[in-house]
Amino acid sequence: MSIRLFNMHIRLPIALLALVEALLFFFAAYFAAAILLGAGATRVATRSGEFWPTALLFAGLASVGTFAMGLYSTRQRSGRIGLAMRVLAAHLVAVALCALVFYVFPDIKVSPRLLGLTVGVAVVSSLIVRLLFERIMDQNHFKRRVLVYGAGQRAASLLALRRRVDQRGFRIVAFIAAEGDNVSAPGERLTERPDDLFEWSERHEIDEIVVAMDDRRQGFPLHEFLECRLAGIEILELPTFLERETGKLRLDVTSPSWFIFGEGFRASPLQQGLERGFDVIASSGLLIVSLPFMLLTVLAIKFEDGWSAPVLYRQRRVGQHGRVFDVMKFRSMGVDAEKPGKAQWATANDPRVTRVGSVIRKTRLDELPQLFNVLRGDMSFVGPRPERPEFVEQLEQTIPYYRERHTVKPGITGWAQLCYPYGASEKDALEKLQYDLYYVKNRSLVFDLAIIVQTVEVVLWGKGAR
Repeated sequence: MSIRLFNMHIRLPIALLALVEALLFFFAAYFAAAILLGAGATRVATRSGEFWPTALLFAGLASVGTFAMGLYSTRQRSGRIGLAMRVLAAHLVAVALCALVFYVFPDIKVSPRLLGLTVGVAVVSSLIVRLLFERIMDQNHFKRRVLVYGAGQRAASLLALRRRVDQRGFRIVAFIAAEGDNVSAPGERLTERPDDLFEWSERHEIDEIVVAMDDRRQGFPLHEFLECRLAGIEILELPTFLERETGKLRLDVTSPSWFIFGEGFRASPLQQGLERGFDVIASSGLLIVSLPFMLLTVLAIKFEDGWSAPVLYRQRRVGQHGRVFDVMKFRSMGVDAEKPGKAQWATANDPRVTRVGSVIRKTRLDELPQLFNVLRGDMSFVGPRPERPEFVEQLEQTIPYYRERHTVKPGITGWAQLCYPYGASEKDALEKLQYDLYYVKNRSLVFDLAIIVQTVEVVLWGKGAR
């Protein structure tokens, strides 16, 4: 089961896990205080109201750190060791943020011993809860029971969700072949069409029916679907179901009418104004914070390539509504990286990348000059990655709906960058486009903030860098 909040699909189990962990983080501070100060002193501080703001501050920042490490993401694939490292990293982020708050507000006094013990208690309790959560959520009675009406080519797209983590929120009970389907569904779950669809669904405790017919013009069971819908059974189109479960728009099952008549793809003048204000404030603040790192990057490039070598690299990119602009980046390749004059995809272990370039690419320091593009209005802080005109012209001819990603400003970071590694081919471009279109359809200021926080994970773990 999932809930929709600020245009984001949030799975209810993940929301419950976040709530439980936030409570654990809050009471971890009290537990640590009881160990260090004694239960009596902690009770006195609790009654006087002196301690709860500190506990609330730690809980909030620990939750932000946990979210930033991707630990509330349904795409998280870390094993037990990876999970422990991310939980520890999340709390180190929380400690750093707490130190910043204590520096800005010196009246808030917390001893290093108390903060350290609070982190220890929070890390251990978080790992225990997550291991229990993993076991509980794998039980079928916590999953939505789904009936797929259709067993042909469109329904077969659900078979790609074969991993356990992909099906954590639902369980496919059966496929029912519709008229005109070239049956591709697995035989063990293929069921003959019942005489009474509603009665069959009630008997098998179906929560959702996914309409995946290859041809709706043949035998569409309108009245049966209506009866099920009025009885409280959700009826979803296949693209909508896949959008919710995968966080992308599956173009192989999506029709133009779904884009035209579906929800989303809205941008009011108020939303655009808020986004622009956020871009200016966020980019200005980050410029101030990152100035020392930018100066070190300049010195490193000059030291490696000589004082006469250029530091910045300008490249033509396609922006909103197809407008071409010059994007600015710190130069990470040799000066003559594209000497023949032909645009090339970046590849893994690209020989054109310099030693300094390899470091600044992995840490994303090469992207920092794009903050000036944001201030200038060419880019936004969050959005699809801007591509080169040569690639755009090629991709628009081969990939459907590619032009639609340019209805919004490109961004320094984005949903596709979080969900998919670096794209260096037409196949990669298609995959990233499906995430980009999901963002364009569901974008909001809160969604942008969530993407920015999760970008911390990308930077710290070097995901997708080339």
